[in-house]
Amino acid sequence: MMVKKYNRILLKLSGEALMGAQKFGQDPETISRICSDIKEVREAGYEICVVVGGGNICRGAEISKMGIERASADYMGMLGTVINALAIQSILESMGVYTRVQSAIPMTTICEPLIRRRAIRHMEKGRVVIFASGTGNPYFTTDSGAALRAAEMHCDAIIKGTQIDGVYSADPKLDKSATRYDRISYKDVINNDLAVMDIAAITLARENKIPILVFNLHEKGALLEVLKGKGTFTIIE
Repeated sequence: MMVKKYNRILLKLSGEALMGAQKFGQDPETISRICSDIKEVREAGYEICVVVGGGNICRGAEISKMGIERASADYMGMLGTVINALAIQSILESMGVYTRVQSAIPMTTICEPLIRRRAIRHMEKGRVVIFASGTGNPYFTTDSGAALRAAEMHCDAIIKGTQIDGVYSADPKLDKSATRYDRISYKDVINNDLAVMDIAAITLARENKIPILVFNLHEKGALLEVLKGKGTFTIIE
């Protein structure tokens, strides 16, 4: 599939993607493989930033059902994203990749506060910037955080790593007749209620004309292949 030449990209990782075959927490082998792909993309000349979720540790919407007030539950989820960001940072730097973690909730002892111009400068210098804490606000997902950071950083595209190789009309694991799309519009994703990213994220990407490329995160080397227009993926634009 032909894609535009991108220079600066944002990679969206779910917390669940870091679990590997586990049911909770972080799988070091899986994180190392993902970091290896990020390093490969950086060495190919792309500027890259990452937004990571925290669902492998704490999902606010779920734990609020236990009786914890929703805003507090969401803040707990944001802390999970910081744990994941620090893990990714550590493994990337063990591979020789310079990184910075910026958190929307200030935690100056362990990472930088979110400063837009500083983050852009880090990427210009070849560093990978990892954004934690989503938007920094309860009731918003890290998908919305990814779209927001992509717009703030003037990214050319959002690369969404998932468990499957693109966008389908239904969950292909449950519905064998589900149709896979090579290309689909933001409008059709919203109108058909396709579970790719939440509506706020899709709307923000559409307003800022940022394409979203959806691919299977678990195929080694797939990230760079997608950026070259190879492999299997879906473009939302």
